[in-house]
Amino acid sequence: MVLDEAPISEADEIFDQDMAPLEAPSKDWPQVYDPLRAYLEEIKRYPLLSREEETQLAIRYKEKGDVEAAYKLVTSNLRLVVKIAMDFQRHWMQNLMDLIQEGNIGLMQAVKKFDPYRGYKFSYYASFWIKAYIIKFIMDNWKLVKIGTTQAQRKLFFNLRKEKERLEAQGIEASPKLLSQRLDVKESEVTEMDMRLASGEISLDAPLDHDSTDTHKAFLPSRDIPVDDMLADAEAKAILHEKLKRFREGLKDKEAVIFDHRLLTDEPMTLQEIGDQFGISRERIRQIESRLKKKLKAYLEEEVEDLELLQESLIDAS
Repeated sequence: MVLDEAPISEADEIFDQDMAPLEAPSKDWPQVYDPLRAYLEEIKRYPLLSREEETQLAIRYKEKGDVEAAYKLVTSNLRLVVKIAMDFQRHWMQNLMDLIQEGNIGLMQAVKKFDPYRGYKFSYYASFWIKAYIIKFIMDNWKLVKIGTTQAQRKLFFNLRKEKERLEAQGIEASPKLLSQRLDVKESEVTEMDMRLASGEISLDAPLDHDSTDTHKAFLPSRDIPVDDMLADAEAKAILHEKLKRFREGLKDKEAVIFDHRLLTDEPMTLQEIGDQFGISRERIRQIESRLKKKLKAYLEEEVEDLELLQESLIDAS
């Protein structure tokens, strides 16, 4: 996971743009999208709010529990949910309304969690709650493999094919043993996932239909949708970036290398590589990494509000 700080001004630009009512799908769309067309027509009647109006409504809800204020916050951002859901539709080859419904739940959660005194724009803050719920829904319901089971399975699901291709491009045989070392998982787990991906349940290289050149592989949920993408260009990301920077300043040599090359990278070094660098065993590096993760978790729980949204990506995505 790469944590590149995004200027807050750029983020404001994105959400300060007037979100014009979204067009309903054309008549050429499949019949399954009729409910979506009706829904888009329905939500057009809810007015968009200015940043100041959102803030005032959020204060009324936070201080007085004003349900009407919460209702206005939700309804004025329903088009934002649709926009975000459409961005994720390529990862969900079924009814788009499924994603919209999950996004609406995330929007309501954002209303409950939002602190108007921290200076965030509500629709901006709500966007990463909406995306979090949509992504979790896609991952929980992806039929090829239940992704959210173990860290090793998630790592293999998203990286096994990529690592195979990288080795083969170098003329190296991508054996289960070598793959397990490169991805830091058990050899048996590599073999199991390889069989599941190659099983008759679905052919990843098969076209979606006889008229299509797109394959099922192209529609797999991507590892490129971590939570820091959800926070991209958001004030929350800038805060998180600063907290991680301060955390790293207090690390010793081995911890700093593990932090940089294991926890904050899309292509982590293996435990053995770091062990060789310091002249210690692979197991000793694993112990240091485990202790470091616990230390990082405790630090973020103390320093970052609403950590539950970020925790899995920060601690488990290594």
